[in-house]
Amino acid sequence: MQFKNPEILYALFLLLIPIFIHLFQLRRFQKVDFTNVAFLKKVTIQTRKSSQLKKWLTLLMRLLALACIIIAFAQPFTALKTALNSKKETVVYIDNSFSMQAKGPKGPILERALKDLFDKTGGTEKLSWFTNNYERKNASPQDFKNEVLSVEYFQNQLTPSQVLLKASQLFSNEKDVLKQLVYISDFQQKEAFPEIPDDLILEAVQLKPVKASNISIDSVFVASKNASTTQLKVKVSTLQQAENSNETSNVPISLFNSEKLIAKTALDFSENANGSVIFDIDNSEEFIGKLQLNDPNLPFDNSLFFSINKPGKIKVLAINEADGNFLQRLFEKEEFLFTQQTFKMLNYNEIPEQNFIVLNELKEIPASLATALKSFSDEGGSVLVIPASEVDLSSYNNFLQTMSLGTFTSERVQEKKITKIVFSHPLFKDVFEKEVANFQYPKVNSFYDISTTATSAIGFEDNQPFLLQKNKTYLLTAAINKENSNFQNSPLVVPTIYNMALQSLPLPRLYYTIGEQNSIAIPVKLSADEILTIKDSTAQFIPLQQTKANFVLMSTTDEPGKANNYQIVKENEFLENISYNYARNESQLQYLNPEDWKGAKVYKTIDALFDSINEANSINSFWKWFAIFALLFLIFEMLILKFYK
Repeated sequence: MQFKNPEILYALFLLLIPIFIHLFQLRRFQKVDFTNVAFLKKVTIQTRKSSQLKKWLTLLMRLLALACIIIAFAQPFTALKTALNSKKETVVYIDNSFSMQAKGPKGPILERALKDLFDKTGGTEKLSWFTNNYERKNASPQDFKNEVLSVEYFQNQLTPSQVLLKASQLFSNEKDVLKQLVYISDFQQKEAFPEIPDDLILEAVQLKPVKASNISIDSVFVASKNASTTQLKVKVSTLQQAENSNETSNVPISLFNSEKLIAKTALDFSENANGSVIFDIDNSEEFIGKLQLNDPNLPFDNSLFFSINKPGKIKVLAINEADGNFLQRLFEKEEFLFTQQTFKMLNYNEIPEQNFIVLNELKEIPASLATALKSFSDEGGSVLVIPASEVDLSSYNNFLQTMSLGTFTSERVQEKKITKIVFSHPLFKDVFEKEVANFQYPKVNSFYDISTTATSAIGFEDNQPFLLQKNKTYLLTAAINKENSNFQNSPLVVPTIYNMALQSLPLPRLYYTIGEQNSIAIPVKLSADEILTIKDSTAQFIPLQQTKANFVLMSTTDEPGKANNYQIVKENEFLENISYNYARNESQLQYLNPEDWKGAKVYKTIDALFDSINEANSINSFWKWFAIFALLFLIFEMLILKFYK
């Protein structure tokens, strides 16, 4: 027990005064001789004893009443340390990720949590709060209530480490302040729990769905394509509890083109949790697609948007002093516009119009060509240099140094196998299902030693580089004509050079993922004041963009904020369709157990959290009880004086 005015307790020493008065009677009794009557003497002794007992009881009641009055004025109370701390700061994290759409006992768990926060929040103390995409510092309870019901879902969920870091930025730097973080989430499995700082009280509320089941459209891609038909393959997965396995045995999925229903089919998940379906669509000018299924538990991944535009062509120019038939076979596809010229008949005016240029075994690279290629590269173009045997090292090295590729030191005539493939290199992304050990590696009969700091994509058996990359410029360190190498006949030549051309002008994909770093090249020329805009029927935004010689490179990450089909426009001129979807990592519904988070106080509901907070912040005052006791003791004293004989 504690006292608001403890100094008043010194008045308890005043209780000694009536005790001293009672013990030491100031009045002296005088003896008077009387007749020796034994009976009267006995009655006198009994009366005196009874009178002394009555006086002791009266004194006790008075002392207790006075003591209760003094203690009441001292105002006794009990409270926890958190309630006594006058400086408190509260930060609330509300997880508004898509997994919080899952259904709880009273509806979607996020919506129920927001309603409970609205109902329970009160008082006068300011608080700071944040979600996965919003923050508010030092908001009044009324402002918090006005804003919290408008929280919307967001595609990313902060990890526990990120939540603690964000909360630390919202707390002040004052010392001796009680810091309290309220962590409201379903705790999707992202990473292990970090250590909680010593000066932080963490109150965790885990909101879990009634059943962890979900059906999601994972992806769509072009399985095959011919002159008239494109075949789309759609992958769908289901996560379900054993008792609900029959609910998702057959799931209908629909395909739309600009809101027009094109096809509808059903997937059977009775035997396998993963399934796929094939749709055939006609090759037309464009296809603005949407795939749709119906799953009430987690709606965000029920749709997937994609776009098929009128195919653009990547311009490829081969400058030959060797046989270029292998390049012609490689680029005779509808996505390329392939031309080749001999070095002696080269038209320099066509260089800026290209996307990818191959120098096919030139004996030398004159300064005029080096200057043109440097300007072409600076404008975003891509170059592949295939050296000839017995090149002019001086002209080559001048060009290679200009492109930051290093220098050839000498040519060596020696057979060497090409065995080192850097599988993580962007050229080989999605080319190999796994790292191949028994690959039929090609070889060369002669090669160039090189001094370089460029990145190696393919290497020889002694780890010397065969293919180097610096920015968007590539260099082979050996000629690949049939006399010097069998690389042209190797399966490795197709993905290597083919992907160089594809990456020189990234063609629009079927769709992009919100939250990832996306690069989109649009083959359009802009003037100095022109920009590209991405828009739909309700909103638009200007992405980051770089203007190159014959295309514009756009970059997007967190925008747009909504999955949908969009248009790329230049002022009011339509250029292309583009689609964005949410990432599917929120579809798994696998949770951490906050009970394992050392130092965290865990609650199952918002109500339980507020009950605990109110109890921790409550102050129990007892002065009224002591005032009542004082009154009771005075009443007892009166009863003793009146009725005790």
